[in-house]
Amino acid sequence: MRFTPRIPGRARKTPAAGARGAGAREAGGGFGRLAVALRTPARPGEPLLARAPRRWQRLAPYAVTAVFVVVLLPVTIAVLTNDYRMGGGWAGALGVAQTVPLLLAVTRPVPAWAAVLAADVAGAVLLLFTDGVVGRSWPWPPMGVVGYLVLMACLGLRESVRTLVGVWLATGAVGVVLGFFAPDGVTNTVAVQFVLGGVVLALTWALRGLGDARQRIAEQESISGAERARRTLLEERARIARELHDVVAHHMSVITVQADSAPYRLPGMEEPVREEFAAIAASARESLGEMRRLLTVLRGDGTDGGEGAAGGERAPQPGVARIQQLVEATVRAGQPVELSLAVGVADAARSVPAVDLSAYRIVQEALANVVRHAPGARTSVSVSGSAGDGEVLVLVVNGPARDAVTALEGEGTGHGLVGMRERVRLTGGTLDAGPLPEGGFRVAARLPLDSRTEESS
Repeated sequence: MRFTPRIPGRARKTPAAGARGAGAREAGGGFGRLAVALRTPARPGEPLLARAPRRWQRLAPYAVTAVFVVVLLPVTIAVLTNDYRMGGGWAGALGVAQTVPLLLAVTRPVPAWAAVLAADVAGAVLLLFTDGVVGRSWPWPPMGVVGYLVLMACLGLRESVRTLVGVWLATGAVGVVLGFFAPDGVTNTVAVQFVLGGVVLALTWALRGLGDARQRIAEQESISGAERARRTLLEERARIARELHDVVAHHMSVITVQADSAPYRLPGMEEPVREEFAAIAASARESLGEMRRLLTVLRGDGTDGGEGAAGGERAPQPGVARIQQLVEATVRAGQPVELSLAVGVADAARSVPAVDLSAYRIVQEALANVVRHAPGARTSVSVSGSAGDGEVLVLVVNGPARDAVTALEGEGTGHGLVGMRERVRLTGGTLDAGPLPEGGFRVAARLPLDSRTEESS
């Protein structure tokens, strides 16, 4: 049987939709996954993009920082030497100190920031004693500003808000202090670096925050899904327990009546035997009382107290003999259903009440799912088996929904399959449910008639 156009619990994808999805994934390519990796928070000490799915994505941060180092190092040395007229030795040392720590920013951005800030401060002090500082940017040369922004991007993708604000304010404070010693005729770049650094930190932190939020949503959805599945299972077990109460209560009532009436049906019974039968009857009545108290909890009778609800619970439990009525009602509702009911299967199933009830409920749930998810689909119901076979076989198969009919429910919850599995497990049988290759859905249940299986369950 097929709950088309949706498989229970999952959205059904048409071939066209699958092709569009594949095309979209192909179009996004690795860059889409790279964006996801950028939004994924890194653990302490973990490199940027360490959890990216592809190797080249994990190596990308190292490659980017290496490119900046290779470009900024010679440019920094050249600018300090030619424009600021700094000695070659000092220019080379400052160039290395201001750019090489960027490689450390991939895994340790805060120590990298401390090293670069110390080198920038040392460079600003040394520039005070050069002849070319007049008319130039000070205390942060253009190359220093670019390297600082790269460092801020690495920080924003890794560190907490408190750390980012502290780094930003500390850099601004150092710039303000250096501003008091600014020589005449220079272009002060403290405000430029402070503003640009704050913008980069805000953007990268927002990107990381988006990843944090999505990760929390995914975790909550996973927890909610598990809770829904657990609640569904418990509700289904409680419903089955309520229905089986009638079956077990019937047997216990028969035991009580037989034990109470034994002295009258079998005259001349010795006193110890009479006492034994009386004890059996008392135990049976006590068991019935315990079952009724348990059933009160399961049904919540203490909260409702409605007579109408209680009256509905007193209705006889259905079985295989009523499957024909169920199918006829479904046909009257406009669903084409064909029934094949083997001769003698109703009597065989009635010998084991749990099997009798479970077979009916499986067919009922399967037909309900066809009506909800595949209205108009041709459906066949087959119930076979006998006492000689030792089992009852239930088979419900439906084809695809008619195109002109809209499904009543677009998404399945999977509750029906959960209930079927619980009922089959109760009787010690097996269940096979799933979509068919040519379209449609199939539910096949095997319910053993061995009374020992029912008792052990």
